[in-house]
Amino acid sequence: MDTAPKPRMRFRDILPKGLYWRTLLIIVAPAALLQLIITLVFLDDHWQATSKRMSQGVAADVALIIQLYERNPTQENFEQLREYAMRPLRLEIDLQPGAELAVPRCRAWGSTLDRYLLRSLQTDINREVFYDSTCPGPQVVIRVPIEHGVLQLKAYRDRVQARSGPLFVAWISGATIFLIVVSVIFIRNQVRPIENLADAMERFGRGEDTGYIRARGAREVRGATLAFQDMRQRIRKHIDQRSQLLAGVSHDLRTPLTRLKLQLAMMEQSPEIDDIKRDLAEMEQTLDEYLAFAKGISDEAPELVDITQTVSELVADASRAGTDVATVGDQVSVSMPGRARALKRCLANLIDNAAAHGDRVQVAVSSTDQFITVSVDDNGPGIPEELYEEAFRPFSRLDETRSRNQKGVGLGLAIARDVARSHGGDILLSRSPLGGLRASLRLPRPA
Repeated sequence: MDTAPKPRMRFRDILPKGLYWRTLLIIVAPAALLQLIITLVFLDDHWQATSKRMSQGVAADVALIIQLYERNPTQENFEQLREYAMRPLRLEIDLQPGAELAVPRCRAWGSTLDRYLLRSLQTDINREVFYDSTCPGPQVVIRVPIEHGVLQLKAYRDRVQARSGPLFVAWISGATIFLIVVSVIFIRNQVRPIENLADAMERFGRGEDTGYIRARGAREVRGATLAFQDMRQRIRKHIDQRSQLLAGVSHDLRTPLTRLKLQLAMMEQSPEIDDIKRDLAEMEQTLDEYLAFAKGISDEAPELVDITQTVSELVADASRAGTDVATVGDQVSVSMPGRARALKRCLANLIDNAAAHGDRVQVAVSSTDQFITVSVDDNGPGIPEELYEEAFRPFSRLDETRSRNQKGVGLGLAIARDVARSHGGDILLSRSPLGGLRASLRLPRPA
């Protein structure tokens, strides 16, 4: 049974993570809270107090009419009181002999302000009162028991309750909604340039040509965009200059190597000549790997690369070359934008490195919402954990730990990591389940 304590939910865990929603929350939340406080203060101090005074005035008028009628309970007096009640007081009165005090209500509950009128009526009249404000229409019903019946009075709602309360709430709600709409539009326009800049930086980190980015938004965002443009131009210029320099170095070094190979071919063969030929072949291979490492992937345009298919092709090629290599696990089909030849070279270097130091190689492709991972395992001697980073250094072959790779000069992992990082990923080393080394190529999954 798992008894590990569950992590406690913290307030910051439920807060939005994006800049857009955080900025909107910073602006809207205090404004909405302020509007709510103002509304509550107004309702408590003004609307309810005004409604209470109005209810007290209606209760006093009702009490006066009842007292005048009970002093002279004749029909003539009642008709005269009805005129007075209608004209100056805006009250409709009706005498219902033998009627019940309570009548059916339209709804079960009325307004919270009804208690003010009921309290005032009960205080002024000192008897039981039936009050109903639940029915539609402009009037409320007041029923008061009298001798031999019930006196029913209908008062207009604007005499009982202040109309400014709902109107004020409507204005406050409208102002809040208007503030939210304006904030959404304004913040969206301010955040969009930041999102565009972040997207351009991410694509440039993967080696894609982002092109010119228009500087928009606030002054600080414009400054960051212009700084990114300058940085991008300097990096592109540096890459172009490096490529031109390496092209010249390649030509200058290959020419004397070719002359030496021709001269050796024309000389009488001997063990010494064979040794020299092997040294020249190793020098040429070293030159090729060094140029591949230094040149990088600057001359290849990005495209959609099927990682699973690339792995299958490399495994098939390695199997034909005599390597005991196989794919394991569910080989899910995953693709990502990148440079096809560079990624293929990266994976080939990992497989070749594993095959050079082990008798059996396994390759697995997995995918999550964030990363695409290609794991290459071998059953070789492995590498101590403290030497993992050392293995990525150019020309480092860790001869004391791993068997000497006669086909390489120690640039395989360095080139592979260079390609992985140029695509926004990395290569991680760990202990393999086969007993040797596991090299995991982890690339960011496109959104």
